Amino acid sequence: MRRYMDETGAQLEVRCNQCGRIMEIQEDMLKEDVFHAEKTWGYFSERDGKKHTWDLCESCYGKIVKGFVIPPEELEVTELL
Repeated sequence: MRRYMDETGAQLEVRCNQCGRIMEIQEDMLKEDVFHAEKTWGYFSERDGKKHTWDLCESCYGKIVKGFVIPPEELEVTELL
């Protein structure tokens, strides 16, 4: 979950939606990585027309994917942006 300051648009807080932990931010920059998800639901869905966004800390992400029957595909990336 992300919250922003109204007047400047600066990022105020990023919180893990699973455990509630607040991520470290310094000078409007996130100092740890998070899994950010955005999904706009379309036709043939019970959530048609709704948009969901959420964030997970790395620890909660690991716990969730550990329960997957089919694990996420993992590829090596050599250039990080």
